[in-house]
Amino acid sequence: MSPLTREQLALVVANDIPANSYVNLGIGMPTLVAQFLKPEQGVVLHSENGILGMIGLPDGQARDVDLINAGRGAVALTPGASICDHVVSFTMIRGGHLDVTILGGFQVSPNGDLANWDTGEPDAIPAVGGAMDLVVGAKQVFVMMQHVDKEGRPKLVKHCSYPLTGVGVVTRVYTDLAILDVTDNHFVVRAMIEGMDLKTLQEKSDTPLSMAPDCWVIKPE
Repeated sequence: MSPLTREQLALVVANDIPANSYVNLGIGMPTLVAQFLKPEQGVVLHSENGILGMIGLPDGQARDVDLINAGRGAVALTPGASICDHVVSFTMIRGGHLDVTILGGFQVSPNGDLANWDTGEPDAIPAVGGAMDLVVGAKQVFVMMQHVDKEGRPKLVKHCSYPLTGVGVVTRVYTDLAILDVTDNHFVVRAMIEGMDLKTLQEKSDTPLSMAPDCWVIKPE
């Protein structure tokens, strides 16, 4: 039983995005999702720094230093893309025009609370960016993260102990071990990696989990 790599997880998330959606990718692991989106999905990517219509920089294409996403990663524009200032970009977010935002996470609770900007540690560098706007402005909030932190502590918790990004905002969680929906103040396991079982997954979580009747096995292509 091997946890998903960052790239495999990004592929799983990319395949799950509804067709023809307007999507924002958070800083860090979520930016990898751009590499696995297919043109036929019709997904339009948004970036807080003022881009609507972009892709990850294709292999072999020269970097344009003026084209970066919110995480300062190199990107390329898609046909019909537009550039705007921060005011217009955040108006799109706050106006409810994004279908999905995909963010990293430090902790998620079963009622959908998200903590993803500050661990509260003395040497931590808080970095909220546009996350607080995104979690209340997007129609769906997907969280993409490791199932446990570097110390082996669960990131699915009864109550978030870190400063919150948003209250009751998370729709679905994608980890390197499973996919879980936030439903009625509870985590419902929709899929697990090959070889994983609910008992083992529960041991790596600090809040009760239940399994969906149609729970499936994640097999990234």
